[in-house]
Amino acid sequence: MTDAAALQGCYTSVVHDVLRAMGLRNFTLPQRLRPLNPEGVLTGPAFTVEGRMDETADPHETLLAWTGLLSQAKPGHIWAAQPHNHIVAQMGELSAETLQRKGVLGCVVDGGLRDTNFILRLGFACWGAFHTPRDVVGCWLPTATEVPILIDDVRIRPGDWLHGDRDGMVCIPTERLAEVSERAVAAMTTESLVRRAILDGMDPQQAYLAHGKF
Repeated sequence: MTDAAALQGCYTSVVHDVLRAMGLRNFTLPQRLRPLNPEGVLTGPAFTVEGRMDETADPHETLLAWTGLLSQAKPGHIWAAQPHNHIVAQMGELSAETLQRKGVLGCVVDGGLRDTNFILRLGFACWGAFHTPRDVVGCWLPTATEVPILIDDVRIRPGDWLHGDRDGMVCIPTERLAEVSERAVAAMTTESLVRRAILDGMDPQQAYLAHGKF
């Protein structure tokens, strides 16, 4: 089983606990980033995007830059963006459909979403901080792709692994992915043993002492 397939069956709180136990820090994305559709798990490597507001930009220039950005997106990756504003939407109907057709797994943007009913019907996994009808035309330009980005205190490098469900999202350093995946699967098995022991009548503290997990 690949690391990706193994993690697909792991809920984020277990992955979080594994990362914490490994001594990692600053890996939990901020609470404001929420999935448009909380069902399911979004997991995969990051394709990173950074940009800035420029309200003097020509509309044609911004659309040319945006479509060029969509062209660079990598299949099998999650579009992860730090747009440096909470004013305009960073993902909408046509962009989401374009990325989905390219094989992009979903998007995580520290910014806005729009056309959300369409995106929900499309089934493209989108995470964002807010909704707004305002788009990037004439006011936002990309500045870099495939560079490390910061979302609050979480540093996401190109290829780092994002993993999220309705509880939230974490970032796994790519070089620790195999270890995290193995430990998360093992932790899920242990949690099942603890749950079964408690349901069978064992005292919760005794179950914790027996299995080292709660």
